[in-house]
Amino acid sequence: MDAVRLLKKYPNRRLYDTRISSYVTLDDVRQLVLDGEEFEVRDARSEQDITRLVLLQIIAEREEEGQPMLSTTALQLMIRFYGDPLHGFMSRYIERSLQLFLEQQHTLRKQLGGLINTSPFAMLNQIAERNLELWKNFQHGVLKGGTLGSGPVKKKAAARTKTAKPAVKKART
Repeated sequence: MDAVRLLKKYPNRRLYDTRISSYVTLDDVRQLVLDGEEFEVRDARSEQDITRLVLLQIIAEREEEGQPMLSTTALQLMIRFYGDPLHGFMSRYIERSLQLFLEQQHTLRKQLGGLINTSPFAMLNQIAERNLELWKNFQHGVLKGGTLGSGPVKKKAAARTKTAKPAVKKART
C-alpha cells in the first residue's frame, strides 16, 4: 500500500490531490472515506494538518442535505463536553461506540446472507418464483390425486370409503 494520500487545501478553498495531480471536491474526499483510504489534508501555506476540519465540513454538508444523523440534542450534549475533564474520555467513547456499531452491523449483514444488499426487485422476483413453484405443486397434487395433499388426508378418505362400502352392501341384501 502506498503512503498516506496527501491532499492540500489552497487559500481559494480548493482541495488538490497530490497523488492524481488534480483538484478534488468534498464528495471525492467523502468517497475516500467510504473506500477506507487513508489520507491527510494539509493547509498549502502553513502545512498544518486540517483533516478533521475537512471531515467536519463534510459532516456539516451531509447534515444539511436530508435526514440528519445528529440531532440538536446530541450536538448540544457534545458541545457541553468541550472543556470538561472527561473531554478526552468522551472522544474515545464515541469512537469506540461507532466502531462497535459498525462491527455489529457487519455481523448482522453476514448473518442475513446479503439480504440487506439485495434489491427489492430481486427479492420480489424470488418470492414470485417460490409462489409459482408452490402453485405448480398444488395444481399437480390436485390433478394427480384429487386432493390438496397426500398423507393422512388420503388415508382417512380411503378408510372412510372401506367402512362405507360394507354398510351399503348389507343394506342391499
